[in-house]
Amino acid sequence: MSVNTATFDFDGTHVLVTGGTSGIGHAIAGAFADAGARVTVTGTKPAPADYDVDLTRFTYHQCRMPDADAIAAVAGSLDRLDVLVNNAGQNLPGGRDEYDPEVFEETVAINLFGAYRFASATKQLLTQSELEGGASVVNLGSMSAFFGIEMVPAYGAAKAGIVQLTKTLAVAWAKHAIRVNAIAPGIVETGMTAPMLPFEQMTAPLLARTPMGRFATPDEIAPAVLFLASGAARYVTGHTIAVDGGFAVSG
Repeated sequence: MSVNTATFDFDGTHVLVTGGTSGIGHAIAGAFADAGARVTVTGTKPAPADYDVDLTRFTYHQCRMPDADAIAAVAGSLDRLDVLVNNAGQNLPGGRDEYDPEVFEETVAINLFGAYRFASATKQLLTQSELEGGASVVNLGSMSAFFGIEMVPAYGAAKAGIVQLTKTLAVAWAKHAIRVNAIAPGIVETGMTAPMLPFEQMTAPLLARTPMGRFATPDEIAPAVLFLASGAARYVTGHTIAVDGGFAVSG
């Protein structure tokens, strides 16, 4: 049986994927590189060799999301940019409790403030893009933006902020030929979710609510990002697309 697979052509374009060293971000970065893009990724470790995945196809910059100077340095290193993917994020940083006010603030800084700083710092480059359909910012949201997930109050609040920020920047930046959209994945099998996956008491309710009956892989999230950044989505802006196996629409 043949399988229909969408393909995209980003030959000659420049793409920045924050947090592109693992999980969803690494899959997105790889998909853009496969489509011909020159891809820059960020991560928290000093060098690409410090990771257990192959980053040789990408330009690497160390950048911690709460660090405004590091974000400015990454943006300043770019000579052009067509697509920004705000993927970097973290919940329960260091395994700490997000109900602690300091941890709450740090989590929001990682997941929301950092994303805005990257968008703001790269805006001028994006306005110069000649990409069909205009430049794109694609933000990574989460189902926790729409549902109360007790363990991660700060992560959920930040991701809800990402959804609203996506709408506002889409309205504000349309005149600059920059489209701004977001992806809201369901549960994806990544390093971030790995600690919970072995525990049936945690996963069973989530699987029961997911009509497709399984969790996603990072490679199933990446194509939606490429679509939103492509000319095929030239009239799409301000939207958050759920890639969740039906979780959000299941009762």
